[in-house]
Amino acid sequence: MKVIITIPAYNEEKTLPLVLEEIKQVMQNTKYKYKILVLDDGSRDRTAEIAEKQGAIVVSHPRNRGLAETFREEMKECLKLGADIIVHTDADGQYHPQHIPELIQKVESGYDLVLGSRFRGKIEQMPLLKKIGNIAFSIVLTSLTNVRITDSTTGFRAFTAEVASEINYINTFTYTQEQIIKATKQGFRIAEVPIQTRRTRSSRLFKNPLQYALKAWINIFRIYRDYEPLMFFGRIGLLGLSFGGIIGFYFVFLHFTSGIKGHLGLLFLMMILLVFGLQTVLFGFLADMMRKD
Repeated sequence: MKVIITIPAYNEEKTLPLVLEEIKQVMQNTKYKYKILVLDDGSRDRTAEIAEKQGAIVVSHPRNRGLAETFREEMKECLKLGADIIVHTDADGQYHPQHIPELIQKVESGYDLVLGSRFRGKIEQMPLLKKIGNIAFSIVLTSLTNVRITDSTTGFRAFTAEVASEINYINTFTYTQEQIIKATKQGFRIAEVPIQTRRTRSSRLFKNPLQYALKAWINIFRIYRDYEPLMFFGRIGLLGLSFGGIIGFYFVFLHFTSGIKGHLGLLFLMMILLVFGLQTVLFGFLADMMRKD
């Protein structure tokens, strides 16, 4: 069983040495054969140099590409290294490496993707808006996947080589929710392990919680659209048909009471809503027929 512990890093020379040292201390007391991969995402400091001195395999981007692109590159490199299980963690020290064996053991027990859940464990510090946003995303993903998810944005997770090789990503912002949704849609088994997290620096991924929320919701809708097109377009279409039908019933009511006089604009609105709703539902059926999981 070959384990690759992969870490994306961007200007992390201050925190990375301790993270790597803690990982090695934890892993030397286990039975697992492992390697540490650091994906240096265009750092301008000594991140790559420090990682190499600590014995990690280092792959460097010439410029900063962002978290989503870096994650895709991590998957390619882990598969090249022959990983059976991939553990993904952060370079800022938020996630304590003591939980890595627990994540691996959960994968070994039969699960394909195991999430380190901060909300089932202990969070040392998290801004209130971010906490509320994470809970909201988890509720939505639980509804979409029919799997109870308490922490959909955690970057601390372990998964099989099959998950790494078979999931393709469209997200240009982050990978966290997309991996969960696509894993469930492709029949992979998901579980969570409670973890403890430590206080760390402010996130570099987004300027404020509202920016993160907007991008994350857009990405959830995109994934929902691609993996459940009939439900996605069907609900939109049925909404149009419903409003059109309500206006239609209003015209029927007028016909049997005071009579239909005027209301030309409302009549056009009804026709537009009915045509829009019908076309959207039909488009949902067509997209469902053509979709590729």
